[in-house]
Amino acid sequence: MELQNKVKDIINNIEEIIVGKRETIELVVVTLLAGGHLLLEDVPGVGKTTLAKALAQTIHCGFTRIQFTPDTLPSDVTGLSVYNMQTGQFQYSKGAIMNNIILADEINRTSPKTQASLLEAMEEKQVTVDGVTYPLIQPFMVIATQNPVDFLGTYNLPEAQLDRFMMKLSIGYPDFSDERSMVENFLSHKLTSKLNPVIDGEIIIQMQKEVEEVKVDSDLIQFVVKIVQETRKDNHIYLGASPRATLALLRAAQAEAYLRGRNYCIPDDIIKMVLPVISHRIILSPETKSTHQSPEKIMKGILAKIPVPVLS
Repeated sequence: MELQNKVKDIINNIEEIIVGKRETIELVVVTLLAGGHLLLEDVPGVGKTTLAKALAQTIHCGFTRIQFTPDTLPSDVTGLSVYNMQTGQFQYSKGAIMNNIILADEINRTSPKTQASLLEAMEEKQVTVDGVTYPLIQPFMVIATQNPVDFLGTYNLPEAQLDRFMMKLSIGYPDFSDERSMVENFLSHKLTSKLNPVIDGEIIIQMQKEVEEVKVDSDLIQFVVKIVQETRKDNHIYLGASPRATLALLRAAQAEAYLRGRNYCIPDDIIKMVLPVISHRIILSPETKSTHQSPEKIMKGILAKIPVPVLS
């Protein structure tokens, strides 16, 4: 676990650009260390794209921004086979997905067919074009953004695709002092300057392997399973969380423990990860929706019912 001290360097470096959002930045880094993908849902102009770029620059990894529109094709994402007249053979022409950090900007503005082109990459770290499978560059992370207040010309992500995102986060507006600091940074050209990397992609891969070695007590495993199982029994929920959600919650808790400098999980790691990992994976019943209750509120109620294990 000798690389744990570098995690704070990543967070501090991103904070030079994204002011006053340390908790959100920590969750982004947890998602990266856990090998997951991230969905950022927020109003325009709060720094979703800037956050993704800052992460890529900090870890010295390749970055691709895909601006999704209604006419974006699946081949724009995955690539396609092009006939080479000199060799008389088809050659693979790389798509935008062939990079480390992929920003899928305004993912809900493109067609379901193009949205689905990300599924294989997000789940299996590969793409298949004309029957040939191509592995993706590691480390690999998709950061997708969508605007919750603009519904015209949008296509909601299906549940199967939402389930591929380890976390769903919102950056939110800055408070007065943070926004003033942002303005001062803007006037001094700090917001437009490129961040210096603090580590590289190879170290991220090693850190991800160390996260997998973080110890999880059997009582904590039961705690995780009980939380997910309860989402399938709760009367407020029409569709509960999947087994994939169970694994995502467990891995996110390991990454949270790693970020905090530990090689073992505690109940607080799991509790902190429940809302960002589980809330977007459940579908509320029509009756619950009519009362304007949120998935986050329902998940807090479920957490309150389950006894927290006491580790010896």
